[in-house]
Amino acid sequence: MSARTAKTAGATASTGKTRGSGQPAAASDAFLAAYDAVLARWPVPAEALTVRTPHGSTRVNACGPRDGRPLVLLHSGGATSTGWFANVGPLAAAGHRVLAVDLIGDPGRSVLDGTRLDGVSGLLGWLDAVLDGLGVSEADLCGHSYGGWIALEYALHAPARIRRLALLDPTQCFAGFRPGYLLRALPFLLPPRTARKARSFLDWETGGTGLDPAWRELFALGHAGFPATRPVTGPRPTPERLRALTAPTLVLLAGRSRTHDAGRVAGLARKALPDATVTVLPDAAHHNLPMAQAPEVNHHLTRFLTEQP
Repeated sequence: MSARTAKTAGATASTGKTRGSGQPAAASDAFLAAYDAVLARWPVPAEALTVRTPHGSTRVNACGPRDGRPLVLLHSGGATSTGWFANVGPLAAAGHRVLAVDLIGDPGRSVLDGTRLDGVSGLLGWLDAVLDGLGVSEADLCGHSYGGWIALEYALHAPARIRRLALLDPTQCFAGFRPGYLLRALPFLLPPRTARKARSFLDWETGGTGLDPAWRELFALGHAGFPATRPVTGPRPTPERLRALTAPTLVLLAGRSRTHDAGRVAGLARKALPDATVTVLPDAAHHNLPMAQAPEVNHHLTRFLTEQP
């Protein structure tokens, strides 16, 4: 089913120029300006939708044909939905109604000012409410990093709603984090949270290459300016749970990821999901995968999403 128009779906179009009710004061004018500047670089017109849920308002940046097959994009932690700027054009051109979501409780234009998420079940219930508000009964789903973990959990939670599943260097899905990555991330996560720490961490993980300067600054401002909320996480899915996955699945891994060992993750993913397509992009880092490796990512994504069942 395609996403309906904003009014009939229970979502409302917004200009995206003002703070929503409950937007933390830390969502500074500098952050909002940086957000809008990255969004303005989308190569196709973006429609700003606000979806009301029991947990608060969710911002969805939509593009592509209104009657296209819905494709929901879930970004990595702190990245915001604007970070898909290098991918949305080819995805929309392939016929998808692209629905890029700002994760609630994360830096962005979604506002967590309602019922608390209350663990994994609450997080999945929030995504249920977002899809309901958009009028989407079935969609393709793609997530990067933490968004990949959410996407996999959601596909296991609501298999009838997910047609195809794409995971971009997902974390905590098939293997844990490298200890060295966690040690390097600790100063970045501990107070005081500063833009300088965020820039330094991104530069370390990516080797200082392939980072879009405007998006890098948006990430840094979000890290420094938003309250430090603990992301909703849970245990990695067990092999038994993974065997219950019904959606055709694509796993794209970053060969230079410092988050985990891509080769090991690829082996574990193939073992857990024998029918999945698992590919390692050797020159990709974890945090810049969608943008720095956009030609390869877009090629693999569009081919996978347009395959006939």
